[in-house]
Amino acid sequence: MYDIIIIGGGAAGLSAAKEAYDPALKILVIEREARLGGILRQCIHNGFGIHKFNLELTGPEYAEKTAEAIEDLDIDVLLKTTVTDIIKFKTFDLTVMNETDGEFHVEAKSVIIASGCYEKTRSQILLPGDRPAGILTAGSAQRYLNLDGYMVGKKVFILGSGDIGLIMARRMTLEGAEVLGVAELMPYSNGLTRNIAQCLDDYDIPLYLSHTITDIIGKERLEKIVIQEVDPHFTPIEGTEKTFEVDTLLLSVGLVPDIQMFESLKFAVSPITKGAIVDQHLQTSVEGLFACGNALHVHDLVDWVSEESERAGQYAKAYVTGTLHAHEAKDVIPGDHVRYVLPQRLDFSGQDESTRFSLRSTIKADKGTFKIMQGDTLIMHKKMRHIAPAEMEHLIVPKDKWVSDEPVTISLEVS
Repeated sequence: MYDIIIIGGGAAGLSAAKEAYDPALKILVIEREARLGGILRQCIHNGFGIHKFNLELTGPEYAEKTAEAIEDLDIDVLLKTTVTDIIKFKTFDLTVMNETDGEFHVEAKSVIIASGCYEKTRSQILLPGDRPAGILTAGSAQRYLNLDGYMVGKKVFILGSGDIGLIMARRMTLEGAEVLGVAELMPYSNGLTRNIAQCLDDYDIPLYLSHTITDIIGKERLEKIVIQEVDPHFTPIEGTEKTFEVDTLLLSVGLVPDIQMFESLKFAVSPITKGAIVDQHLQTSVEGLFACGNALHVHDLVDWVSEESERAGQYAKAYVTGTLHAHEAKDVIPGDHVRYVLPQRLDFSGQDESTRFSLRSTIKADKGTFKIMQGDTLIMHKKMRHIAPAEMEHLIVPKDKWVSDEPVTISLEVS
């Protein structure tokens, strides 16, 4: 019997494990890959760790520093091991499998979901046209190129302006491919501003905003794609077709928390983030089950993944040692121009520390003010600049600011 089992050995799982550690507790990290580090191992570009370590690291360097933090701790690790099912009675019972031991069970008093996210595929976005080879997700292409040394194509187009797609536009260019453009359905980019500048602008790669693919042409291998401009209702506009001769199409059309394996636990899931609904302690609607990192909601920076996951580890430790108890929680409601807020619930009986909110806007704005309301009372406001849906914002509310146990609304007022 373990006190805490952490599912996932990437930045989230490792950060949670470090903070959950206590010599009196038995902790297990389960990772399906052969090495710790998760998706960071294939992200060989720099830009990681600026907030967390005050260093500009590559993905593998960030993963190594995070893994080093638990090397000397008495934490069990199972590599090349997959969780196939999980149920809860008084404790959590996990069915797991690996090549060495086959199928077996492990139990825990608490579980932290740190399983990361997965990329949306062609079938999930219903792309029209033929079904030739040469269409894959940007993350898969990144893995093939950076870990396996395999070049996936020579004439490339990218659908979606997520950060992985932008980074792969630069990476493919540096490896000698011709990247003909990036099409984005929305009227703004879904990637970080710095990635637009460094990955597209610096290499004269055009970005077609408010465009989508309306046809894919090819027999054995992809030959052409057709893009069209869309109106505000995302309907293709006649006469705006542009045809590109390409052999590869990379999809960077969104990430989704990887939580299918936990469906048997029947915890509440957000229709917006596609991850669990949690309170300020990152505890789900199932007592003793915590979630963090990209398995909870998709982050823009791994630094924020680590910060959030460290808190998940601290709260899971508090739960198993009896200092954290679940009580009735009230809703946190996204107001004007706010897509979602996390946590989505607040347990006011447990307000023994400041509350950290993570949120995303629905619009781009040069200036704006985030307002936190409790009923008709303004709890706090914060002015910000350069607000964009692609970049996560953070608000910290001191514990003595709350005036009641009424639900909370967070909105954005554009200047």
